[in-house]
Amino acid sequence: MATNIDVDPALLAEAMRLFGTKTKKDTVNTALREAVQRLKRSEALERLVARAEAGDFDAAIAAYEARKAAQRGDA
Repeated sequence: MATNIDVDPALLAEAMRLFGTKTKKDTVNTALREAVQRLKRSEALERLVARAEAGDFDAAIAAYEARKAAQRGDA
Protein backbone atom coordinates (compact mmCIF):
# COMPACT_ATOMS: atom_id res chain seq x y z
CA MET A 1 0.00 0.00 0.00
CA ALA A 2 1.47 3.31 -1.03
CA THR A 3 1.24 6.15 1.47
CA ASN A 4 2.76 9.59 1.20
CA ILE A 5 4.03 11.16 4.42
CA ASP A 6 6.28 14.06 5.31
CA VAL A 7 9.22 12.81 7.36
CA ASP A 8 11.95 14.81 9.05
CA PRO A 9 14.97 14.01 6.82
CA ALA A 10 17.47 14.26 9.68
CA LEU A 11 15.38 11.93 11.84
CA LEU A 12 14.99 9.49 8.96
CA ALA A 13 18.76 9.50 8.35
CA GLU A 14 19.41 8.86 12.05
CA ALA A 15 16.88 6.02 12.08
CA MET A 16 18.50 4.50 8.99
CA ARG A 17 21.88 4.62 10.72
CA LEU A 18 20.56 3.13 13.97
CA PHE A 19 18.50 0.39 12.33
CA GLY A 20 21.10 -0.34 9.67
CA THR A 21 18.48 -0.06 6.95
CA LYS A 22 19.23 1.02 3.40
CA THR A 23 15.91 2.36 2.14
CA LYS A 24 13.32 4.79 3.47
CA LYS A 25 10.64 2.11 3.17
CA ASP A 26 12.65 -0.41 5.19
CA THR A 27 13.43 2.25 7.78
CA VAL A 28 9.80 3.27 8.27
CA ASN A 29 8.63 -0.35 8.38
CA THR A 30 11.36 -1.26 10.87
CA ALA A 31 10.54 1.73 13.06
CA LEU A 32 6.83 0.87 13.04
CA ARG A 33 7.56 -2.79 13.83
CA GLU A 34 9.88 -1.81 16.70
CA ALA A 35 7.31 0.64 18.10
CA VAL A 36 4.51 -1.93 18.00
CA GLN A 37 6.69 -4.60 19.63
CA ARG A 38 7.80 -2.19 22.36
CA LEU A 39 4.22 -1.17 23.12
CA LYS A 40 3.09 -4.81 23.22
CA ARG A 41 5.90 -5.62 25.67
CA SER A 42 4.88 -2.66 27.80
CA GLU A 43 1.25 -3.80 27.83
CA ALA A 44 2.30 -7.35 28.77
CA LEU A 45 4.44 -6.00 31.61
CA GLU A 46 1.52 -3.93 32.89
CA ARG A 47 -0.68 -7.05 32.91
CA LEU A 48 1.98 -9.01 34.82
CA VAL A 49 2.37 -6.21 37.37
CA ALA A 50 -1.39 -6.11 37.89
CA ARG A 51 -1.46 -9.88 38.42
CA ALA A 52 1.45 -9.68 40.85
CA GLU A 53 -0.25 -6.91 42.79
CA ALA A 54 -3.40 -9.06 42.94
CA GLY A 55 -1.37 -11.91 44.45
CA ASP A 56 -1.76 -14.25 41.49
CA PHE A 57 1.80 -15.52 41.88
CA ASP A 58 1.95 -15.86 45.67
CA ALA A 59 1.28 -19.62 45.70
CA ALA A 60 3.89 -20.27 43.02
CA ILE A 61 6.47 -18.17 44.88
CA ALA A 62 5.75 -19.97 48.16
CA ALA A 63 6.10 -23.37 46.46
CA TYR A 64 9.37 -22.32 44.84
CA GLU A 65 10.77 -21.03 48.13
CA ALA A 66 9.71 -24.22 49.95
CA ARG A 67 11.36 -26.37 47.29
CA LYS A 68 14.60 -24.37 47.50
CA ALA A 69 14.56 -24.57 51.31
CA ALA A 70 14.08 -28.34 51.12
CA GLN A 71 17.03 -28.63 48.73
CA ARG A 72 19.19 -26.67 51.18
CA GLY A 73 17.95 -28.80 54.04
CA ASP A 74 16.24 -25.87 55.79
CA ALA A 75 12.89 -27.63 56.02
